[in-house]
Amino acid sequence: MSRSSKPAPIAGGALLALSLIVGTVIGVRQGQPSLGFVYGLGAGIGLVLLVALVDRLRGSR
Repeated sequence: MSRSSKPAPIAGGALLALSLIVGTVIGVRQGQPSLGFVYGLGAGIGLVLLVALVDRLRGSR
């Protein structure tokens, strides 16, 4: 059995879920849960893209 020299990929799904929850909670506290959800979604997508970029750069070495 041969071992792959490439590192295991990392995932950002937990960051997306956490940002949705945090955004919604902050939105509820300010009286705008839908807006908080949308902001959390935007932040989560940004974090997932950042994780994917780091993963791609880490795997190309």
